[in-house]
Amino acid sequence: MRLLLDTHIFLWYVSGDRKLSQFFKEKILDPENEVFVSSVSLWEAIIKYSLGKLPLPERPEILLVELRKKHLFSSLSLEESSVRHLPELPCYHRDPFDRMLICQAKEHDLTLVTGDEEILKYSVKVLK
Repeated sequence: MRLLLDTHIFLWYVSGDRKLSQFFKEKILDPENEVFVSSVSLWEAIIKYSLGKLPLPERPEILLVELRKKHLFSSLSLEESSVRHLPELPCYHRDPFDRMLICQAKEHDLTLVTGDEEILKYSVKVLK
């Protein structure tokens, strides 16, 4: 399976947060699965960090890239082919970062790993 981690799932995983379910941990650790972290998640983390809403021991543009590489997760860039899905999305969810992750999952046939119930309303594969 090809997995795209929602930002909070990536942060919970790399920090060892107990909010991350054992089921999600097992899927992320499964060597049969390819795991992606979007540049959109880094963008979101940088903004939240700069607003004081995401406490981290180091700047996210350094720390999160290092952690992504350490865990052997692939980087997923945001490109025009993904953005073209945006007008198709109903406005169930107003978070622009989550909407872009949905677009990327659709474009690249990825399964989105998220704890966000609102995302379940979209026609995108979600790990449950």
